[in-house]
Amino acid sequence: MANKSLFQTLRGALVPAATVRNDAGGVAYELSPKATLARLAATGCLSRTYYASAESQLDRVLELAQQVDTDFLAQTALYARSKGFMKDMPALLCAVLATRDLDRLTEIFPQVIDNGKMLRNFVQILRSGVTGRKSLGSAPKRLVRQWLERASERQLIQAAIGNDPSLADIVKMVHPRPADATRQAFYAWLIGKPWDASALPETLRAFEAWEANREGKVPDVPFQMLTALQLGTKEWTAIADNASWQTTRMNLNTFLRHGVFKDAAMISKISARLSDPDQVRRAKVFPYQLLAAFMNADKNLPGKLRNALQDAMETAIANVPKITGNIVVCPDVSGSMQSSITGYRQGASSKVRCIDVAALVAAAFLRKNRDARVLPFELSVVDITLNPRDSVMTNAATLAGVGGGGTNCSAPLAFLNQQNISPDLVVFISDNESWADPQARRGTSMMVEWEKIKTRNPKAKLVCIDIIPNTTTQAPDRKDILNIAGFSDKVFDLIASFAAGADGTSHWVREIENQTLTKHLKSA
Repeated sequence: MANKSLFQTLRGALVPAATVRNDAGGVAYELSPKATLARLAATGCLSRTYYASAESQLDRVLELAQQVDTDFLAQTALYARSKGFMKDMPALLCAVLATRDLDRLTEIFPQVIDNGKMLRNFVQILRSGVTGRKSLGSAPKRLVRQWLERASERQLIQAAIGNDPSLADIVKMVHPRPADATRQAFYAWLIGKPWDASALPETLRAFEAWEANREGKVPDVPFQMLTALQLGTKEWTAIADNASWQTTRMNLNTFLRHGVFKDAAMISKISARLSDPDQVRRAKVFPYQLLAAFMNADKNLPGKLRNALQDAMETAIANVPKITGNIVVCPDVSGSMQSSITGYRQGASSKVRCIDVAALVAAAFLRKNRDARVLPFELSVVDITLNPRDSVMTNAATLAGVGGGGTNCSAPLAFLNQQNISPDLVVFISDNESWADPQARRGTSMMVEWEKIKTRNPKAKLVCIDIIPNTTTQAPDRKDILNIAGFSDKVFDLIASFAAGADGTSHWVREIENQTLTKHLKSA
Protein backbone atom coordinates (compact mmCIF):
# COMPACT_ATOMS: atom_id res chain seq x y z
CA MET A 1 0.00 0.00 0.00
CA ALA A 2 1.25 3.51 -0.81
CA ASN A 3 2.64 5.59 2.05
CA LYS A 4 -0.40 7.44 3.45
CA SER A 5 1.73 10.21 4.98
CA LEU A 6 2.94 11.11 1.48
CA PHE A 7 -0.32 10.63 -0.43
CA GLN A 8 -3.03 11.75 1.95
CA THR A 9 -5.35 13.62 -0.43
CA LEU A 10 -5.54 15.06 -3.88
CA ARG A 11 -5.79 18.48 -2.22
CA GLY A 12 -2.17 18.29 -1.16
CA ALA A 13 -1.08 18.03 -4.76
CA LEU A 14 -3.10 21.10 -5.65
CA VAL A 15 -1.15 23.41 -3.34
CA PRO A 16 0.92 25.69 -5.60
CA ALA A 17 4.65 25.72 -4.99
CA ALA A 18 5.95 28.74 -3.08
CA THR A 19 7.98 31.03 -5.33
CA VAL A 20 9.87 33.49 -3.09
CA ARG A 21 10.91 34.40 0.44
CA ASN A 22 9.18 37.30 2.16
CA ASP A 23 10.95 40.07 4.05
CA ALA A 24 10.79 38.01 7.26
CA GLY A 25 12.44 35.03 5.56
CA GLY A 26 9.36 32.82 5.27
CA VAL A 27 8.21 31.04 2.11
CA ALA A 28 5.63 32.99 0.14
CA TYR A 29 4.11 33.69 -3.26
CA GLU A 30 5.19 36.57 -5.46
CA LEU A 31 2.51 38.97 -6.63
CA SER A 32 2.23 40.22 -10.20
CA PRO A 33 3.83 43.63 -10.93
CA LYS A 34 0.38 45.26 -11.11
CA ALA A 35 -0.82 43.71 -7.85
CA THR A 36 2.45 44.58 -6.13
CA LEU A 37 2.37 48.20 -7.24
CA ALA A 38 -1.26 48.45 -6.15
CA ARG A 39 -0.40 47.07 -2.73
CA LEU A 40 2.49 49.47 -2.23
CA ALA A 41 0.37 52.41 -3.40
CA ALA A 42 -2.50 51.58 -1.03
CA THR A 43 -0.37 51.05 2.09
CA GLY A 44 2.97 52.75 1.60
CA CYS A 45 3.89 55.99 3.30
CA LEU A 46 7.56 55.81 2.24
CA SER A 47 8.60 55.34 5.85
CA ARG A 48 10.55 52.55 7.55
CA THR A 49 8.40 49.58 8.52
CA TYR A 50 9.17 46.63 10.79
CA TYR A 51 10.76 44.68 7.93
CA ALA A 52 11.57 47.18 5.16
CA SER A 53 13.37 50.50 4.92
CA ALA A 54 11.88 53.59 3.29
CA GLU A 55 14.61 53.39 0.64
CA SER A 56 13.75 49.81 -0.30
CA GLN A 57 10.07 50.72 -0.64
CA LEU A 58 10.96 53.60 -2.94
CA ASP A 59 13.20 51.38 -5.04
CA ARG A 60 10.43 48.79 -5.35
CA VAL A 61 7.86 51.35 -6.44
CA LEU A 62 10.15 52.92 -9.02
CA GLU A 63 11.06 49.49 -10.44
CA LEU A 64 7.43 48.37 -10.61
CA ALA A 65 6.30 51.68 -12.13
CA GLN A 66 8.51 50.91 -15.12
CA GLN A 67 7.03 47.41 -15.49
CA VAL A 68 3.37 48.43 -15.85
CA ASP A 69 1.76 50.43 -18.64
CA THR A 70 1.04 54.11 -18.09
CA ASP A 71 -2.72 53.55 -18.08
CA PHE A 72 -2.40 51.33 -15.01
CA LEU A 73 0.12 53.70 -13.45
CA ALA A 74 -2.36 56.57 -13.78
CA GLN A 75 -5.26 54.42 -12.55
CA THR A 76 -3.27 53.31 -9.51
CA ALA A 77 -2.50 56.93 -8.62
CA LEU A 78 -6.20 57.77 -8.94
CA TYR A 79 -7.25 54.80 -6.82
CA ALA A 80 -4.64 55.39 -4.11
CA ARG A 81 -5.74 59.01 -3.75
CA SER A 82 -9.50 58.89 -4.29
CA LYS A 83 -10.25 55.50 -2.68
CA GLY A 84 -7.26 54.91 -0.41
CA PHE A 85 -6.83 58.57 0.61
CA MET A 86 -3.05 58.18 0.47
CA LYS A 87 -0.69 61.14 0.02
CA ASP A 88 2.94 60.27 -0.71
CA MET A 89 2.42 57.34 -3.08
CA PRO A 90 -0.07 59.04 -5.46
CA ALA A 91 2.23 62.07 -5.67
CA LEU A 92 5.19 59.76 -6.43
CA LEU A 93 3.27 57.98 -9.19
CA CYS A 94 2.37 61.35 -10.71
CA ALA A 95 6.06 62.29 -10.64
CA VAL A 96 6.88 59.05 -12.47
CA LEU A 97 4.21 59.86 -15.08
CA ALA A 98 5.94 63.21 -15.60
CA THR A 99 8.83 61.21 -17.09
CA ARG A 100 6.74 58.62 -18.95
CA ASP A 101 3.43 60.03 -20.20
CA LEU A 102 2.63 63.75 -19.93
CA ASP A 103 -0.82 63.25 -21.47
CA ARG A 104 -1.78 60.86 -18.70
CA LEU A 105 -0.28 63.16 -16.06
CA THR A 106 -2.23 66.12 -17.42
CA GLU A 107 -5.44 64.10 -17.29
CA ILE A 108 -5.22 62.88 -13.70
CA PHE A 109 -3.34 65.81 -12.15
CA PRO A 110 -6.40 67.76 -10.90
CA GLN A 111 -7.92 64.62 -9.36
CA VAL A 112 -4.78 63.37 -7.62
CA ILE A 113 -3.10 66.67 -6.75
CA ASP A 114 -6.25 67.94 -5.11
CA ASN A 115 -4.93 70.17 -2.31
CA GLY A 116 -1.89 72.17 -1.27
CA LYS A 117 -0.29 69.29 0.64
CA MET A 118 -0.43 67.09 -2.45
CA LEU A 119 0.96 69.92 -4.58
CA ARG A 120 3.94 70.32 -2.27
CA ASN A 121 4.49 66.55 -2.24
CA PHE A 122 4.51 66.40 -6.04
CA VAL A 123 6.97 69.29 -6.41
CA GLN A 124 9.24 67.95 -3.67
CA ILE A 125 9.41 64.48 -5.24
CA LEU A 126 10.05 65.79 -8.75
CA ARG A 127 12.84 68.12 -7.61
CA SER A 128 14.50 65.37 -5.56
CA GLY A 129 15.62 63.66 -8.75
CA VAL A 130 14.43 60.17 -7.73
CA THR A 131 12.26 59.82 -10.84
CA GLY A 132 15.02 60.87 -13.23
CA ARG A 133 14.71 64.65 -13.37
CA LYS A 134 15.58 67.44 -10.92
CA SER A 135 13.64 70.30 -12.47
CA LEU A 136 9.91 70.57 -12.94
CA GLY A 137 10.07 70.96 -16.70
CA SER A 138 7.66 72.97 -18.84
CA ALA A 139 4.65 70.63 -18.68
CA PRO A 140 4.69 70.06 -14.88
CA LYS A 141 5.24 73.80 -14.38
CA ARG A 142 2.18 74.49 -16.49
CA LEU A 143 0.13 72.03 -14.42
CA VAL A 144 1.27 73.64 -11.17
CA ARG A 145 0.43 77.11 -12.51
CA GLN A 146 -3.00 75.89 -13.54
CA TRP A 147 -3.54 74.50 -10.05
CA LEU A 148 -2.68 77.90 -8.57
CA GLU A 149 -4.92 79.71 -11.04
CA ARG A 150 -7.92 77.45 -10.39
CA ALA A 151 -7.56 77.24 -6.62
CA SER A 152 -10.06 79.11 -4.49
CA GLU A 153 -9.02 81.71 -1.94
CA ARG A 154 -9.56 79.18 0.84
CA GLN A 155 -7.52 76.52 -0.93
CA LEU A 156 -4.60 78.89 -1.45
CA ILE A 157 -4.56 80.05 2.15
CA GLN A 158 -4.73 76.44 3.33
CA ALA A 159 -1.92 75.55 0.91
CA ALA A 160 0.25 78.26 2.47
CA ILE A 161 0.57 76.06 5.58
CA GLY A 162 3.62 73.82 5.39
CA ASN A 163 7.22 73.82 4.18
CA ASP A 164 9.84 71.88 2.20
CA PRO A 165 8.79 73.25 -0.20
CA SER A 166 6.46 75.97 0.96
CA LEU A 167 3.80 77.41 -1.33
CA ALA A 168 5.96 80.53 -1.49
CA ASP A 169 8.83 78.40 -2.84
CA ILE A 170 6.52 76.94 -5.48
CA VAL A 171 5.23 80.34 -6.56
CA LYS A 172 8.83 81.49 -7.02
CA MET A 173 9.54 78.40 -9.13
CA VAL A 174 6.62 78.58 -11.55
CA HIS A 175 5.90 82.35 -11.68
CA PRO A 176 2.10 82.26 -11.95
CA ARG A 177 0.44 85.23 -13.61
CA PRO A 178 -2.09 86.80 -11.23
CA ALA A 179 -5.49 87.21 -12.89
CA ASP A 180 -6.46 90.21 -10.76
CA ALA A 181 -5.27 92.58 -8.05
CA THR A 182 -6.45 90.25 -5.28
CA ARG A 183 -4.38 87.32 -6.52
CA GLN A 184 -1.41 89.66 -7.09
CA ALA A 185 -1.63 90.91 -3.50
CA PHE A 186 -1.87 87.34 -2.22
CA TYR A 187 1.29 86.24 -4.05
CA ALA A 188 3.14 89.31 -2.76
CA TRP A 189 1.98 88.59 0.82
CA LEU A 190 2.98 84.96 0.42
CA ILE A 191 6.56 85.55 -0.77
CA GLY A 192 7.23 88.48 1.55
CA LYS A 193 7.09 91.36 -0.92
CA PRO A 194 5.17 94.61 -0.30
CA TRP A 195 1.46 94.09 -0.88
CA ASP A 196 -1.61 96.25 -1.27
CA ALA A 197 -3.52 95.64 1.97
CA SER A 198 -6.80 96.77 0.45
CA ALA A 199 -6.46 94.19 -2.34
CA LEU A 200 -5.67 91.21 -0.10
CA PRO A 201 -8.29 88.43 0.01
CA GLU A 202 -10.91 89.29 2.61
CA THR A 203 -9.88 86.44 4.91
CA LEU A 204 -6.26 87.58 4.98
CA ARG A 205 -7.26 91.21 5.53
CA ALA A 206 -9.24 90.10 8.57
CA PHE A 207 -6.32 88.01 9.83
CA GLU A 208 -3.76 90.80 9.44
CA ALA A 209 -6.03 93.27 11.25
CA TRP A 210 -6.84 90.84 14.06
CA GLU A 211 -3.19 89.83 14.52
CA ALA A 212 -2.25 93.48 14.93
CA ASN A 213 -4.75 94.39 17.67
CA ARG A 214 -6.50 91.14 18.74
CA GLU A 215 -9.83 92.90 18.68
CA GLY A 216 -13.11 91.65 17.30
CA LYS A 217 -14.01 88.25 15.95
CA VAL A 218 -11.27 85.65 15.49
CA PRO A 219 -10.78 85.36 11.71
CA ASP A 220 -11.80 82.20 9.91
CA VAL A 221 -8.34 81.14 8.73
CA PRO A 222 -6.65 77.72 8.83
CA PHE A 223 -6.13 76.40 12.32
CA GLN A 224 -2.33 76.41 12.05
CA MET A 225 -2.17 80.16 11.39
CA LEU A 226 -3.73 80.84 14.78
CA THR A 227 -2.13 78.22 16.99
CA ALA A 228 1.32 79.83 16.68
CA LEU A 229 -0.06 82.89 18.49
CA GLN A 230 -0.63 83.42 22.21
CA LEU A 231 -4.36 82.80 22.58
CA GLY A 232 -6.82 82.71 25.44
CA THR A 233 -9.97 80.68 26.04
CA LYS A 234 -12.08 83.14 24.05
CA GLU A 235 -9.91 82.76 20.97
CA TRP A 236 -9.65 78.99 21.33
CA THR A 237 -13.41 78.76 21.64
CA ALA A 238 -13.75 80.72 18.40
CA ILE A 239 -11.29 78.36 16.71
CA ALA A 240 -13.24 75.32 17.91
CA ASP A 241 -16.48 76.94 16.80
CA ASN A 242 -15.22 77.31 13.21
CA ALA A 243 -13.02 74.20 12.98
CA SER A 244 -13.50 71.59 10.27
CA TRP A 245 -14.54 68.07 11.21
CA GLN A 246 -11.00 66.69 10.88
CA THR A 247 -9.47 69.61 12.80
CA THR A 248 -12.01 69.02 15.56
CA ARG A 249 -11.20 65.31 15.77
CA MET A 250 -7.47 65.96 15.94
CA ASN A 251 -7.59 68.70 18.58
CA LEU A 252 -10.08 67.58 21.22
CA ASN A 253 -7.39 67.44 23.92
CA THR A 254 -6.07 70.86 22.83
CA PHE A 255 -9.53 72.39 23.13
CA LEU A 256 -9.91 70.75 26.54
CA ARG A 257 -6.59 72.19 27.80
CA HIS A 258 -7.59 75.70 26.73
CA GLY A 259 -10.94 75.69 28.49
CA VAL A 260 -13.23 75.36 25.47
CA PHE A 261 -15.30 72.63 27.11
CA LYS A 262 -16.09 74.64 30.20
CA ASP A 263 -19.00 75.88 28.11
CA ALA A 264 -21.78 73.26 27.96
CA ALA A 265 -23.08 74.78 24.74
CA MET A 266 -19.70 74.15 23.06
CA ILE A 267 -19.71 70.55 24.25
CA SER A 268 -23.10 70.07 22.62
CA LYS A 269 -22.05 71.81 19.43
CA ILE A 270 -18.79 69.88 19.04
CA SER A 271 -20.39 66.53 19.86
CA ALA A 272 -23.13 67.19 17.27
CA ARG A 273 -20.44 68.00 14.69
CA LEU A 274 -18.42 64.87 15.41
CA SER A 275 -21.42 62.54 15.23
CA ASP A 276 -23.07 64.12 12.17
CA PRO A 277 -23.13 61.30 9.55
CA ASP A 278 -22.91 63.72 6.61
CA GLN A 279 -19.84 65.46 8.01
CA VAL A 280 -18.18 62.13 8.85
CA ARG A 281 -18.65 60.92 5.27
CA ARG A 282 -17.42 64.20 3.77
CA ALA A 283 -14.33 64.12 5.98
CA LYS A 284 -13.35 60.72 4.46
CA VAL A 285 -12.08 59.69 7.86
CA PHE A 286 -10.35 56.34 8.27
CA PRO A 287 -12.03 54.25 10.98
CA TYR A 288 -8.59 53.84 12.56
CA GLN A 289 -8.31 57.63 12.91
CA LEU A 290 -11.47 57.60 15.02
CA LEU A 291 -10.07 54.78 17.10
CA ALA A 292 -6.89 56.82 17.62
CA ALA A 293 -8.90 59.85 18.73
CA PHE A 294 -10.89 57.69 21.15
CA MET A 295 -7.83 55.94 22.57
CA ASN A 296 -5.83 59.17 22.96
CA ALA A 297 -8.66 61.21 24.44
CA ASP A 298 -7.79 62.83 27.77
CA LYS A 299 -9.50 61.14 30.70
CA ASN A 300 -11.18 64.47 31.50
CA LEU A 301 -12.76 64.80 28.05
CA PRO A 302 -16.55 65.03 28.51
CA GLY A 303 -18.37 61.75 28.03
CA LYS A 304 -20.65 63.33 25.47
CA LEU A 305 -17.65 63.84 23.18
CA ARG A 306 -16.42 60.27 23.69
CA ASN A 307 -19.87 59.01 22.76
CA ALA A 308 -19.84 61.24 19.67
CA LEU A 309 -16.62 59.56 18.51
CA GLN A 310 -18.30 56.17 18.89
CA ASP A 311 -21.30 57.42 16.91
CA ALA A 312 -18.93 58.63 14.20
CA MET A 313 -17.36 55.16 14.11
CA GLU A 314 -20.75 53.62 13.37
CA THR A 315 -20.98 55.86 10.31
CA ALA A 316 -17.38 55.19 9.26
CA ILE A 317 -17.94 51.41 9.22
CA ALA A 318 -21.37 51.59 7.58
CA ASN A 319 -20.19 49.67 4.53
CA VAL A 320 -18.83 46.70 6.46
CA PRO A 321 -20.71 43.87 4.72
CA LYS A 322 -23.30 41.76 6.48
CA ILE A 323 -22.60 38.29 5.16
CA THR A 324 -24.62 35.13 5.47
CA GLY A 325 -22.94 31.94 6.51
CA ASN A 326 -20.12 31.00 8.83
CA ILE A 327 -17.61 33.87 9.06
CA VAL A 328 -14.19 33.77 10.69
CA VAL A 329 -12.05 36.90 11.14
CA CYS A 330 -8.35 36.49 11.93
CA PRO A 331 -6.46 39.58 13.16
CA ASP A 332 -2.69 39.23 13.37
CA VAL A 333 -1.53 40.17 16.88
CA SER A 334 2.12 39.13 16.53
CA GLY A 335 5.07 41.25 17.64
CA SER A 336 5.65 42.93 14.28
CA MET A 337 2.08 44.27 14.38
CA GLN A 338 3.13 46.62 17.18
CA SER A 339 4.76 48.88 14.58
CA SER A 340 3.22 52.17 13.44
CA ILE A 341 0.63 51.81 10.66
CA THR A 342 2.32 54.60 8.68
CA GLY A 343 5.86 53.40 9.39
CA TYR A 344 8.61 55.11 11.34
CA ARG A 345 9.57 58.65 10.42
CA GLN A 346 11.26 60.89 12.97
CA GLY A 347 8.72 63.31 14.40
CA ALA A 348 5.93 62.04 12.14
CA SER A 349 5.15 58.43 13.14
CA SER A 350 1.52 57.68 13.82
CA LYS A 351 0.71 56.41 17.31
CA VAL A 352 -1.75 54.02 15.68
CA ARG A 353 -0.19 50.58 15.30
CA CYS A 354 -0.82 47.84 12.76
CA ILE A 355 -2.40 45.78 15.54
CA ASP A 356 -4.88 48.60 16.22
CA VAL A 357 -6.03 48.55 12.59
CA ALA A 358 -6.29 44.75 12.51
CA ALA A 359 -8.27 44.79 15.74
CA LEU A 360 -10.56 47.50 14.44
CA VAL A 361 -11.37 45.62 11.23
CA ALA A 362 -12.11 42.47 13.23
CA ALA A 363 -14.31 44.37 15.69
CA ALA A 364 -16.16 46.07 12.83
CA PHE A 365 -16.93 42.72 11.22
CA LEU A 366 -18.16 41.38 14.54
CA ARG A 367 -20.37 44.42 14.98
CA LYS A 368 -22.16 43.78 11.66
CA ASN A 369 -21.95 39.96 11.79
CA ARG A 370 -22.67 39.01 15.38
CA ASP A 371 -22.25 35.27 14.83
CA ALA A 372 -18.76 35.72 13.39
CA ARG A 373 -15.88 33.97 15.11
CA VAL A 374 -12.77 36.06 15.85
CA LEU A 375 -9.45 34.17 16.02
CA PRO A 376 -6.51 36.45 16.90
CA PHE A 377 -3.22 34.76 16.11
CA GLU A 378 0.53 34.96 16.56
CA LEU A 379 2.48 31.69 16.85
CA SER A 380 -0.89 30.11 17.64
CA VAL A 381 -4.47 31.23 18.10
CA VAL A 382 -5.00 33.49 21.11
CA ASP A 383 -7.94 32.49 23.30
CA ILE A 384 -10.13 35.55 23.79
CA THR A 385 -13.86 36.17 24.16
CA LEU A 386 -15.53 39.22 22.66
CA ASN A 387 -19.09 40.41 23.13
CA PRO A 388 -20.60 41.29 19.73
CA ARG A 389 -22.95 43.72 21.47
CA ASP A 390 -20.04 45.78 22.78
CA SER A 391 -19.03 48.84 20.79
CA VAL A 392 -16.43 48.63 18.06
CA MET A 393 -14.14 50.80 20.18
CA THR A 394 -14.37 48.44 23.16
CA ASN A 395 -13.71 45.24 21.23
CA ALA A 396 -10.92 46.81 19.19
CA ALA A 397 -9.17 47.96 22.35
CA THR A 398 -9.52 44.46 23.84
CA LEU A 399 -8.01 42.80 20.77
CA ALA A 400 -5.19 45.34 20.51
CA GLY A 401 -4.22 44.57 24.09
CA VAL A 402 -3.16 40.98 23.39
CA GLY A 403 -0.41 39.37 21.38
CA GLY A 404 3.31 39.41 20.75
CA GLY A 405 5.56 36.66 19.45
CA GLY A 406 6.16 35.32 15.96
CA THR A 407 3.85 35.27 12.95
CA ASN A 408 2.16 32.04 11.87
CA CYS A 409 -0.60 32.80 9.36
CA SER A 410 -1.52 29.13 9.09
CA ALA A 411 -2.43 28.92 12.80
CA PRO A 412 -6.11 30.00 12.55
CA LEU A 413 -6.76 27.69 9.61
CA ALA A 414 -5.05 24.79 11.43
CA PHE A 415 -7.27 25.51 14.44
CA LEU A 416 -10.40 25.40 12.25
CA ASN A 417 -9.26 22.07 10.81
CA GLN A 418 -8.54 20.65 14.24
CA GLN A 419 -12.04 21.66 15.36
CA ASN A 420 -13.58 20.38 12.11
CA ILE A 421 -15.12 23.83 11.47
CA SER A 422 -16.14 24.63 7.90
CA PRO A 423 -16.24 28.40 7.38
CA ASP A 424 -17.84 30.08 4.36
CA LEU A 425 -15.63 33.18 4.57
CA VAL A 426 -12.30 33.69 6.32
CA VAL A 427 -10.82 37.20 6.55
CA PHE A 428 -7.18 37.75 7.56
CA ILE A 429 -5.85 41.17 8.57
CA SER A 430 -2.08 40.99 8.81
CA ASP A 431 1.30 42.38 7.83
CA ASN A 432 1.51 39.10 5.89
CA GLU A 433 5.10 38.45 7.00
CA SER A 434 4.54 34.87 8.11
CA TRP A 435 7.70 33.00 9.04
CA ALA A 436 6.95 30.74 12.04
CA ASP A 437 4.60 28.29 10.27
CA PRO A 438 5.22 24.55 10.30
CA GLN A 439 7.27 23.56 7.27
CA ALA A 440 5.24 22.54 4.23
CA ARG A 441 6.56 20.20 1.57
CA ARG A 442 5.35 22.28 -1.35
CA GLY A 443 3.69 25.64 -0.77
CA THR A 444 2.98 27.72 2.30
CA SER A 445 1.45 26.11 5.37
CA MET A 446 -1.43 28.52 5.04
CA MET A 447 -2.31 27.08 1.63
CA VAL A 448 -1.95 23.52 2.91
CA GLU A 449 -4.45 24.24 5.70
CA TRP A 450 -6.76 26.15 3.34
CA GLU A 451 -6.97 23.18 0.99
CA LYS A 452 -8.06 21.01 3.91
CA ILE A 453 -10.90 23.44 4.60
CA LYS A 454 -11.86 23.33 0.91
CA THR A 455 -12.30 19.55 1.09
CA ARG A 456 -15.07 20.12 3.65
CA ASN A 457 -16.53 23.26 2.05
CA PRO A 458 -15.61 23.70 -1.63
CA LYS A 459 -17.43 27.06 -1.70
CA ALA A 460 -15.33 28.59 1.10
CA LYS A 461 -13.64 31.91 0.34
CA LEU A 462 -10.49 33.48 1.78
CA VAL A 463 -9.67 37.21 2.00
CA CYS A 464 -6.16 38.38 2.89
CA ILE A 465 -5.99 42.08 3.84
CA ASP A 466 -2.43 43.40 3.93
CA ILE A 467 -1.92 46.60 5.88
CA ILE A 468 1.78 47.27 5.26
CA PRO A 469 3.69 47.76 1.98
CA ASN A 470 5.17 44.43 0.95
CA THR A 471 5.38 42.38 -2.22
CA THR A 472 4.37 38.82 -1.32
CA THR A 473 1.39 36.86 -0.06
CA GLN A 474 0.78 33.60 1.82
CA ALA A 475 -2.13 32.67 -0.47
CA PRO A 476 -2.04 33.53 -4.19
CA ASP A 477 -5.00 35.06 -6.03
CA ARG A 478 -7.49 32.64 -7.51
CA LYS A 479 -11.27 32.29 -7.76
CA ASP A 480 -11.67 31.57 -4.03
CA ILE A 481 -8.84 33.80 -2.72
CA LEU A 482 -8.76 37.60 -2.72
CA ASN A 483 -5.67 39.64 -1.83
CA ILE A 484 -6.25 43.32 -1.11
CA ALA A 485 -4.35 45.99 0.76
CA GLY A 486 -4.98 49.21 2.62
CA PHE A 487 -6.79 50.58 5.63
CA SER A 488 -9.50 52.75 4.11
CA ASP A 489 -13.13 51.64 4.24
CA LYS A 490 -12.98 50.86 0.50
CA VAL A 491 -11.59 47.48 1.57
CA PHE A 492 -15.03 46.60 2.93
CA ASP A 493 -16.65 47.24 -0.46
CA LEU A 494 -14.22 44.85 -2.14
CA ILE A 495 -14.90 42.14 0.44
CA ALA A 496 -18.65 42.55 0.00
CA SER A 497 -18.30 42.14 -3.77
CA PHE A 498 -16.10 39.07 -3.36
CA ALA A 499 -18.41 37.45 -0.81
CA ALA A 500 -21.33 38.05 -3.16
CA GLY A 501 -19.70 35.94 -5.87
CA ALA A 502 -16.91 37.91 -7.56
CA ASP A 503 -13.89 35.95 -8.75
CA GLY A 504 -10.86 36.64 -6.56
CA THR A 505 -8.41 36.24 -9.44
CA SER A 506 -6.97 39.71 -10.04
CA HIS A 507 -10.19 41.16 -8.61
CA TRP A 508 -8.43 44.05 -6.89
CA VAL A 509 -6.34 44.85 -9.96
CA ARG A 510 -9.53 44.92 -12.05
CA GLU A 511 -11.08 47.31 -9.53
CA ILE A 512 -8.17 49.69 -10.07
CA GLU A 513 -8.40 49.29 -13.83
CA ASN A 514 -12.01 50.44 -13.58
CA GLN A 515 -10.77 53.95 -12.72
CA THR A 516 -12.01 56.06 -15.62
CA LEU A 517 -9.47 57.52 -18.01
CA THR A 518 -10.33 59.61 -21.06
CA LYS A 519 -11.37 57.15 -23.74
CA HIS A 520 -9.55 58.67 -26.69
CA LEU A 521 -6.28 58.70 -24.73
CA LYS A 522 -6.43 55.15 -23.44
CA SER A 523 -3.86 52.77 -24.81
CA ALA A 524 -5.15 50.32 -27.36
